[in-house]
Amino acid sequence: MDTILVVNAGSSSVKFQVFAVEGEGALRRQIKGQMDGIGSRPRLRASGRNGDPLADRAYPIEAVADVPAAMAVAGAWLRDELDINPIAVGHRVVHGGPDFVRPVLIDHGVVTRLERFASLAPLHQPHNLAPIRTLLRSFPALPQVACFDTAFHRDHGALADHYAIPHQLHAEGVRRYGFHGLSYEYISRRLIEIAPAIAGGRVIVAHLGSGASMCALQGGRSIESTMGFTALDGLAMGTRPGQLDPGVVLYLIAEKGMSASNVQSFLYRDCGLKGLSGVSNDMRELESSKDPRAAFAIDYFAYRIGLNAGMLAAALQGVDGFVFTAGIGENSASIRARIAERLGWFGVTLDPDANTRNATKISGSDSRVPVYVVPTDEELMIAQHTLALLMKQSSFGGKRERVS
Repeated sequence: MDTILVVNAGSSSVKFQVFAVEGEGALRRQIKGQMDGIGSRPRLRASGRNGDPLADRAYPIEAVADVPAAMAVAGAWLRDELDINPIAVGHRVVHGGPDFVRPVLIDHGVVTRLERFASLAPLHQPHNLAPIRTLLRSFPALPQVACFDTAFHRDHGALADHYAIPHQLHAEGVRRYGFHGLSYEYISRRLIEIAPAIAGGRVIVAHLGSGASMCALQGGRSIESTMGFTALDGLAMGTRPGQLDPGVVLYLIAEKGMSASNVQSFLYRDCGLKGLSGVSNDMRELESSKDPRAAFAIDYFAYRIGLNAGMLAAALQGVDGFVFTAGIGENSASIRARIAERLGWFGVTLDPDANTRNATKISGSDSRVPVYVVPTDEELMIAQHTLALLMKQSSFGGKRERVS
């Protein structure tokens, strides 16, 4: 059985999924797993396509000290116990910069170019690239494909793409990229199936999780996003501030004596819901907390989403549909209700029962704008891109190597 392995590596975890390649390029999810607690309390968890548990194993710290070690352990388990022999590996890479506008086969030159964007996505890029390097060293003939969170937004028009800075900086790559593109691309395709009446129209999608952003879709294509040069911009997130006056950064440097690296760490790790609440960066903990600062953080989150919805509605010149997705968007009925209240000005009302049930369509019968909850699937999107590129390159007859 031919399979595609999808890898999404972070600083302390490696998430992976295995997809079986079936007739006419169809994909079926076989395994979903992750190695988390890397360097602290390593644990491998995995389940089969029906959710049946396949593994739940703890490891000593020294056995899984870093991402390459995690890849080795997870790979050995897939190979030795499940006889998984992938024909290719697809990776989520957060920042593709101005050069990469579509998925690409990886070689050492591609990795070198992607390393340049590490400072623009310090929580993600270095960790996305770590398993790629590991596999390049150990299995140089195994096809690897990079799929970029920025690529879906690269068709933005010039007005949406530019900052009001000298053109030379834009030419060097200082521009508005947008992120969560794999999620938005999946949603745009899924809407064709579940909501064809709006799929080709003007749709705002809210990807709300620990990382959060919003995207304006027109005809299934991204025309505007709340995120820009880095994944710090736009909405308040778990630990990131969202929209911030650049003068705040100057103040932190000039008045607080913070170095550039300290400011970077502060903005990526200590702000957002965590900074506002002083309680947690996890929305579930904030919703259960009695601390008034937690309630304020939730109110702020909903308020900024309402403001940015107005901006995206202006970019679209109207709204034909609104979609919630990602962890918070898919699972928190109370947050969806708070946000819907702030969207009442353009005709949004919710069906309380449908919202509580996490139904696909949660808008009320009198809502002028239909509202949907659509679970995202970035891993399937990566697998589809990987398979498509593999087929285009006619790699099925080439040499295959095992991952360990």
